[in-house]
Amino acid sequence: MQVHEDTKASISSSAVIMPGAYIGLGVRIEDEVTIGPNAAILGKEDNISTAAAEIRAGVVIGANATVLPGVVVGMRAVVKPGSVVTRSVPPLAIVDGNPAIIIGYASTSINLDAKQHINDNNERLKHSIVKNVTLHQLALVSDLRGNLSVGEFEKDIPFKAKRYFLVFDVPTAETRGEHAHKKCKQFLVCIKGSCRVVADDGLNREEFILDSPAKGLYLPEMTWGIQYHYTNDAYLLVFASEYYDATDYIRDYDQFIAAVRAKAD
Repeated sequence: MQVHEDTKASISSSAVIMPGAYIGLGVRIEDEVTIGPNAAILGKEDNISTAAAEIRAGVVIGANATVLPGVVVGMRAVVKPGSVVTRSVPPLAIVDGNPAIIIGYASTSINLDAKQHINDNNERLKHSIVKNVTLHQLALVSDLRGNLSVGEFEKDIPFKAKRYFLVFDVPTAETRGEHAHKKCKQFLVCIKGSCRVVADDGLNREEFILDSPAKGLYLPEMTWGIQYHYTNDAYLLVFASEYYDATDYIRDYDQFIAAVRAKAD
């Protein structure tokens, strides 16, 4: 990491900064970053900020994009050209717009077709490329009186739940999750509307659309989970295998990767 005296910015020697890009006072740019033409990464002197922007390893920032002071762009994230990034960006997120919102995640296999989640032998289970993550087709009964979806704990749902929580009224620009659990297992059902869920085991990532009360996603312990693209009417029901424990959370993606690697050694 080299400190440039003209801006007091810390810029990795492996970073690529294209012509016309502006790097503000105190900005930190890590390894293998690409800053596009005429992009602006604002620092401590911009808008009288007390904190400069930080661009983590592997990030790609498109031409004419602006990253405001104090914003941290997480590792391997992508900022689309012309975007204005006003809030910190999670690792591997793809953001676009003014203000920028998450439109997807990089390096993620996307599983969008519900039909491919049911095996040919009529089993109601689909194994993900992400370790031990499974998508479940729950029983759905329909008649003139209405519809009913049902799942049994320790059978359809692969653990006995100790608590549940509901996520709703989420602005479409927001994401939920962005953490892993050391011990807690979760089972997610979008009982109304739809949302997208990214599951990550530190090696593989897969994205799912939950759009039916008869579809559930199992996330075992040590799985990084993200929920985003909620519809306005979405209600996400989450069953958890453990009571709430703040110490069970891993909220930093770098720490999650380190924990996965330590477990593998």
